[in-house]
Amino acid sequence: MPFEARYLFSAAMDVEPGKEALFNEVYDTEHVPMLKTVPGVISVARFKTQDLTMIIGGQRRTIVVENEPRYSALYELESPEVLTSDAWAKAVDLGRWPEQVRPHTKNRRHVLSRRISG
Repeated sequence: MPFEARYLFSAAMDVEPGKEALFNEVYDTEHVPMLKTVPGVISVARFKTQDLTMIIGGQRRTIVVENEPRYSALYELESPEVLTSDAWAKAVDLGRWPEQVRPHTKNRRHVLSRRISG
C-alpha cells in the first residue's frame, strides 16, 4: 500500500503490564476511531514491536534497541497543522484515554516525519 500523505506522525509508548488489556481495548475502540475523524488524518495503524533478525552486509544479525517502546501508532497526515488543530486537541482528550489509560503509559515518543520521496 503506497503512502498517500506527505507527513507521518508516530506516537510510541509502553504501558504498565497490568493495564495492557485496557490500553489495547481503548486504543482500538475509542482513541483511534476518534482521531480518524479529525480533518487531515488520512489513516491510522497500530503496531507492536517484535524481535528483529535480518541480513546486513551478508551477515545474519539480531538487532536489539534498548528502551524502544513496545507499542506505536502511525498516522498519515495531510499537514503538521493537523496536530495543533482544535479538532485534534478535542479528539485526544475524549473517552477513557485521558484519565484511565494515559496515566499508565510511559517511555512516550512522538515523531513527525515529512516524506521526501516515493
